Amino acid sequence: MGFSVSGSAAIIFVAAFIGFGMFYSATANSFERVNDAREDQRDRLLDQQNTDISLVSATWNASGNDNLVVTIDNTGSETLSVEATDLLVDNDYRTGYGTTVDGDGSTDVWASQERLTITVSSLGSQPDRVKVVAENGIAETMVVS
Repeated sequence: MGFSVSGSAAIIFVAAFIGFGMFYSATANSFERVNDAREDQRDRLLDQQNTDISLVSATWNASGNDNLVVTIDNTGSETLSVEATDLLVDNDYRTGYGTTVDGDGSTDVWASQERLTITVSSLGSQPDRVKVVAENGIAETMVVS
């Protein structure tokens, strides 16, 4: 009887040790994922707080060629991506427009204190409003003149 009690106690101890090891691994991984997600959220919030754009002008047909030209300044401290910047014209999402950053049409980097110019040539009539949305959700709206 002494061996069976000791043997069963050892089996229960080993089973409890293995069970705790599995529980700890699962909770540690979950805790790490939650912490990583919170850190990513804080980083995104900081990027949003450091982003500011200012619509300088939105002109239609200024050069007589039925183009919409939108000029935006990056007035925040965050460097933005031209490719990730979106344009809405009269609440319609637009793609395929030309962009230049301080006269350079080949760059995707829109640094602080630089000017982005967007030229849309596929419009049939004068739009009423434009909205520019930066990559992290900061937006600015202007009436087209």
